[in-house]
Amino acid sequence: MFSIIDRYILLEVLKVFAAILTTFLLVVLSMLFLRTLEKVNVGALTSDLVIRFVGLQVARELSSLMPPAFFISVLVVLGRMSRDSELIALSTCGLGPGRIYRSLFYLALPVALLTAWFSFVVRPLVVSEIMEIRHQRNDQVQQIKGIKEGRFYQHERGLVTVYVEKIEDEKWLRNIFVHDRRRDRIKLVVSETGLRRADAASGDHFVTLMNGYRYDGVPGQPDYSIGVFDRYNLRIEPMETTHFRSGKPASLQTAELLGSEDMRNQVELQHRIGSPLAVFTLTLLTIPLTAKSPRQRASGRMLLAFLTYFGFFNLQRLAENWFETGITPKWLGSLWYQALILVLVLAILLPESRWLRRLKRRSPRPIPARDASP
Repeated sequence: MFSIIDRYILLEVLKVFAAILTTFLLVVLSMLFLRTLEKVNVGALTSDLVIRFVGLQVARELSSLMPPAFFISVLVVLGRMSRDSELIALSTCGLGPGRIYRSLFYLALPVALLTAWFSFVVRPLVVSEIMEIRHQRNDQVQQIKGIKEGRFYQHERGLVTVYVEKIEDEKWLRNIFVHDRRRDRIKLVVSETGLRRADAASGDHFVTLMNGYRYDGVPGQPDYSIGVFDRYNLRIEPMETTHFRSGKPASLQTAELLGSEDMRNQVELQHRIGSPLAVFTLTLLTIPLTAKSPRQRASGRMLLAFLTYFGFFNLQRLAENWFETGITPKWLGSLWYQALILVLVLAILLPESRWLRRLKRRSPRPIPARDASP
């Protein structure tokens, strides 16, 4: 199925693509790991969730990393083939840009399919799980820090009410009032000093009152009692967490975006479609951006390639912004920039095409006018 030229180009591009994608992943992984450690330091994330949280964020970014990684890998391979005069040798043998494109697209197709899977399936699931972790963590933070000085804190659907007049050093409590209606006997506990702490083993949170008074029962009833205590522990039950459902377009399944009339959802859908299409579009840009002869300066071509890359993705964001704000019509969508790139590539390659050269050879040449002078 594959010729020697196909296998040669595919193997070279695949090796460089694996190396560049690994480099991209290491850079992104280090940046995300540092950001996650900052969240751990400020208490926005627990240390046991670091690896999972970083892994989810890396999986979220894969659909955005694969198109530029493949684009750069093809440029590197074609640039090396140009320096070694291999492109000139292929052209001499009758293997022009179209033949090289065919070899490149043999690898671009599975890369695009893998990018589509990450974009359509993996990314929304990962975004939903990331937002779920953040939501649960915010609930835990609110639960731990929910007791604020000068305010009433209700827990377990209002059955437990806690009031603290003052908090010192984020854990010492002054003038505490607790009203507990969880059982048949109503408990009223007051204390001048208390401590807020968390059990490292179980993760349970406690409010410990010291040197206070406890009133059990209803005043006026025979079983009403008053007691004095040295230490009184009040366990704060963990909040019931429900599944977080976000309306953010990035967290919605692709099937939900297909039938949506919301403009933001349509922008998100076309953004997901644009990721695998970018693999093919950027591949088409590689040959016009490659120096055809080793005598030509490759540095200028590489600079032009990087400018083209940044211009491509800036144009993508611009097209999506115009589509969301209504500047471009709805029928045009936000993928028109890729069609613009295709037209640009055809305009560059058309003068060098074999079909046009054949057409020029077959076209009749104008007969020169004869000199009529004697």
